[in-house]
Amino acid sequence: MIQSILFLIVSGLAVAAAYKGFSRVGRNIHLGKAEQIGGDSAERWRNVLLVAFGQRKMFKNWIPAVLHLFIYVAFLVTQVELIEIFVDGIFGTHRFFAPMLGGFYTFVISFIEILSVLAFVATIAFLMRRNVLGVTRFQKPELKGFPARDANTILLLEIILIIGVFCMNGGDKVLQTRGLEHYHATGAFAVSTWLGPALFGGLDNAALIGVERFGWWLHILTVFGFLVYLPYSKHLHILLAFPNTWYAKLSAKGKMENMPEIQKEVRIMMGLEQPDPEASNELPEFGANDVFSLSWKNIMDAYTCTECGRCTAACPANITGKLLSPRKVMMDVRDRAEEVGAAISAGKSTKAQYDDGKSLFDRITPEELHACTTCNACVEACPVLINPLDIILKMRRHEILTQSAGPGEWLPMFNAIENAGAAWAMSAERDAWNE
Repeated sequence: MIQSILFLIVSGLAVAAAYKGFSRVGRNIHLGKAEQIGGDSAERWRNVLLVAFGQRKMFKNWIPAVLHLFIYVAFLVTQVELIEIFVDGIFGTHRFFAPMLGGFYTFVISFIEILSVLAFVATIAFLMRRNVLGVTRFQKPELKGFPARDANTILLLEIILIIGVFCMNGGDKVLQTRGLEHYHATGAFAVSTWLGPALFGGLDNAALIGVERFGWWLHILTVFGFLVYLPYSKHLHILLAFPNTWYAKLSAKGKMENMPEIQKEVRIMMGLEQPDPEASNELPEFGANDVFSLSWKNIMDAYTCTECGRCTAACPANITGKLLSPRKVMMDVRDRAEEVGAAISAGKSTKAQYDDGKSLFDRITPEELHACTTCNACVEACPVLINPLDIILKMRRHEILTQSAGPGEWLPMFNAIENAGAAWAMSAERDAWNE
């Protein structure tokens, strides 16, 4: 009874803390502008199933893909055992489903144990890749500090979860062989049937019960800790990958979203079209300079970012030593959304009136934006269909069309187009040859 009450209290606190974190993320995503996203729902489901659930794009680099698959499948299947832990925690039972499911229960737990061993191997490999082998895409400046600690924290939590599983199952198997009441037979598990006696066979019954309960509480408390920490971590992608792939653009990657409006302004500027006399005299604002002028989907992209660095590793600008890192762009957008969201939440302003004198240009420099070749390599590389290029183009569009700024070497071309209707400055009118 005491354990059940304690379990309910801890569960309630964890759920409340997690709800607060996830609500913050939802609020920050909705700082962006509304964006209508249509298209074929069948193709969207295909993206969810193949890209988010099936991880198809991960397998362009098959070694980390297989290792990631071990952890991913273990995470999914372990939720079956987690359901039983919740039932046992609430009602004070022990292995509630074992008598009902019989041999199938033994198979499921054995499968979870095998996956846990594979996940343990993968976790060690990922820790080595990040901290010992020095994989290039994990050594970029944007990963210094919290991002590096965040990645290692999640991997260490994975190891703790696995330790909890085998302490719980290993202690349980030894207690079953001793015929203690409450620890009924569940059949031979694939790993803990031999690992349990090897590790804990010399302990007395009281110590064994302590080991089993330690593993049980260690596992569930780590799950709760993971749940509370998730909204602050890059591993939020395990949830957001599904809606993000659903809402990913289905149009051609090179399609410019507001090209008709831009073409109209350019034609008016060149005298090829007359402005609408009924239109507002105020100049339209193109592109985006802050999270408010990005779309909610752009900000969801930022929160979905796994920080894996595949986009940066594929970026030709970054490869040739330029400052642009598509991963950093996504991280900067997320950090700015966090900054703005925290200020609004603290009551310092409202979304409609917010102005702290800062913008995304304080985080993402023009030099980074100008280095982009718009080749879509980053978009193609992303395993969860994030589109860094969309944000880069919106910021470049704002810089050039709204701020009338841009690289010095581009300005003569803009002036020539405006004054002579041609990209190259010429003494004669562009169409003089026609005379």
